[in-house]
Amino acid sequence: MTLSEIQKKYWDEISKVYDEREARSITKIVFEKILELQSHKLFLERFRILTTDQINRLNIILNRLLSFEPVQYIIEEADFYDLKFKVNQHVLIPRPETEELVEWVLSSIAGKQFSVLDIGTGSGCIPISISKKNPEAKVYAVDVSEDALSIARENSAINETEVQFSKFDILAENLEADRYDIIVSNPPYISLDEKKSMNENVLKFEPHLALFAPGDDDLIFYRKISEQAIVALKSGGKLFFEIHHSKGREIVAIMSDFGFKNIELRKDLSGKDRMVMGVKN
Repeated sequence: MTLSEIQKKYWDEISKVYDEREARSITKIVFEKILELQSHKLFLERFRILTTDQINRLNIILNRLLSFEPVQYIIEEADFYDLKFKVNQHVLIPRPETEELVEWVLSSIAGKQFSVLDIGTGSGCIPISISKKNPEAKVYAVDVSEDALSIARENSAINETEVQFSKFDILAENLEADRYDIIVSNPPYISLDEKKSMNENVLKFEPHLALFAPGDDDLIFYRKISEQAIVALKSGGKLFFEIHHSKGREIVAIMSDFGFKNIELRKDLSGKDRMVMGVKN
């Protein structure tokens, strides 16, 4: 079977569970990884005959894809901010909108020796990207999950950064006062009521600890982080959040109640409220 023939098989099968654009994107990711070819080589070598082992590996992956398993978990890799990150079911797959949050943070610390703390780091994509693009920054990251921290530390080594990771429960422990210039977080913010409307590939495979806010208060992490950040930030320090697009005004109000000033709510590239920043005066 030629590369072109099995590519078509992939597109046809994956299109049954994903739209055509996403099916082509997934196929490209899988074939680049398994065949170790860049995208333009996939076209140039489209008549190449694949080995039995290659075809078997591709068919195994296809079956996993058809069960809604995200391609990033299958190949154990995700792209984020021009970097490669190892991912598995202990961490969320980095989203494109989070890249916009990183860009906003970086624009605030460009060329400066700022200290940055990421709360709920998961794969470490936020602090590692910040450290990689601004090596002068002192970057720290915390998470309640030891499994997530293990992946984050591995990603820091892969990307040759010096982020300092530690286990920390923001709901039960207190941050040190007046320590950070920037605090950033993309905390769990999905309510348990929203489960029924979520895609199966997210519900079945991504870690619920990182997705769902505990109990009945889906904004509990925003309240607790805001309460602690107003103490942990230095004067003039900034708190950045990624948010659910429907909760912008509520989170602005929370930050204001805890004393943050000059609060800015920003939309992502799709026009949805997605990020908030406030300043400690």
